[in-house]
Amino acid sequence: MHAPAAFRQQLLGAIPRLRRYARSLVFDASAADDLVQTTLERALSHWHQFDQRRDILVWLTSIAHNAHVDEQRRRARMSLVEPADAEAPPHAHLDRWRSDPGTDVGLRIDLLAALHSLPVDQREALVLVCVEQFSYLECAEALSVPIGTVMSRISRGRAALRARLEGNAPAAGATSGARNLRRVI
Repeated sequence: MHAPAAFRQQLLGAIPRLRRYARSLVFDASAADDLVQTTLERALSHWHQFDQRRDILVWLTSIAHNAHVDEQRRRARMSLVEPADAEAPPHAHLDRWRSDPGTDVGLRIDLLAALHSLPVDQREALVLVCVEQFSYLECAEALSVPIGTVMSRISRGRAALRARLEGNAPAAGATSGARNLRRVI
């Protein structure tokens, strides 16, 4: 069975925002394009499961999120390091912005590094709500979590992002509440 033309048109219209979301997850243009491709393939093969009353972008984001999690699990089982990757500096992929005189490269690098340092669950929620302008409910649907969890992730993500951009990043492995905990017997 082939997807109806109207459905395919909706898919085409959602691709730019889907690509932006995918890039915020993987921070690599080719990997983001692969994620978008996987998402679109899954959407086209399961088009009959789409509820026309929902926003197609929420549905596609949910598919992209699940595809990303699947890929992370797959990579966790098998990890290869290419010799060129082992020698590359950590932010080598950010060099492409140095050629554009209209961008504040330092701010962009700091922002991307801070965003990249966030846990994936916080980053996903922040990008969906703050960049893609999803409502908390739409974000909760896309990520398959309760709305309170979305609110918590966004709050913690904003606080961590703000701290990192101000230079007050917590030490590696430390959580903000871990220093304040005491054992009570």
